Amino acid sequence: MKVELIDLKKRYKEEKKEILSVIDRVLSKGNLIMTEEVFKFEKEICRFTKSKYCSSLNSGTDALMMALWASGIKKGDEVITTSKSFIATIGAIVHVGAIPILVDVTDDLNINVNLIEKKITKKTKAIVPVHWTGRMCDMDKLQYLSKKYNIKIIEDAAQAMGSYYKKIHAGKFSNVAAFSCHPLKNLNALGDSGFITTDDKKIFDKINLYKNHGLKSRDKVEILGVNSRLDVLNSCVLSLRLKKLNKVIKTRNNNIKLYRKYIKTDKVKILPEQENKINSSVIFNIICERRDDLKKFLDKANIQTFVYYGTPLHLHKPMKKYGYKKGDFPVAENLCKKVLALPHNQYVTTDQIEFVSEKINNFFK
Repeated sequence: MKVELIDLKKRYKEEKKEILSVIDRVLSKGNLIMTEEVFKFEKEICRFTKSKYCSSLNSGTDALMMALWASGIKKGDEVITTSKSFIATIGAIVHVGAIPILVDVTDDLNINVNLIEKKITKKTKAIVPVHWTGRMCDMDKLQYLSKKYNIKIIEDAAQAMGSYYKKIHAGKFSNVAAFSCHPLKNLNALGDSGFITTDDKKIFDKINLYKNHGLKSRDKVEILGVNSRLDVLNSCVLSLRLKKLNKVIKTRNNNIKLYRKYIKTDKVKILPEQENKINSSVIFNIICERRDDLKKFLDKANIQTFVYYGTPLHLHKPMKKYGYKKGDFPVAENLCKKVLALPHNQYVTTDQIEFVSEKINNFFK
């Protein structure tokens, strides 16, 4: 039995008529950049997240980088973030000239908020919490630190579209938040895409200007910007898929409940559901010993898994210049050896989940 981690082919098969209709409609009009369809998608995101403003962009990485830039983060500033994330979190900080100050994680893979305060200095200008796999960070503690030290919060919500903390959507706890619509996300485009949400019109206006070459009009340049606009075709596809997002998340979370039921071995840890939080569940990780051996075992059984990610941020080659070394963040280093993502997408069947669970149980017998 073949079980795929992410099945984009099935999604296309399911939506083929709708997708082809969107392509035909967009191409027939002949307008592919910055039309009303893009603005319509941005308004839909505002309604979904209850944000005042949304600016669509061409990737989640650009969204985070522009969120930092528009928040005034500059060369020499210190930005505190987690030691476990995708490298784009660090890349965005570095590319605006700031210095990444890393903090270890807790057992739930998110930043340990109790370790942040001692990392704050006069140079600290922002905290970037990462809602890893869609699990919301402790935003109460982060907002307390933000107010106490007058530090900005900029949420890396790349995996958190559809995640809630005390009934409030991700992104509403910060000056600005960055989201990704990469094909592997729950709300996914046909390629790289992303957006920011904010309630600050100045941030919104700055990003809208910067993402479009700094153009005030076709012949008037206000600042030297970049090209990071979301195209019309992907905005229409995202509008289509936004209507289905809650159902996708519900199905994925139900699949995780089935794994809780069928995985019997005590050698595997599944993170508990969070109280007062809704997880978008972009990724479903188990934590286990002998992770690499288990992965090979499941591969032989035609079960696709993935390691997100095997190396903590501080141990990547570019981070040596900041003085980081092995042993600095022991929890992140330990968990990076143990996490394994299992198939839980909306097309996985109960039989497939039972099959995967049985294989895992047998492996640890």
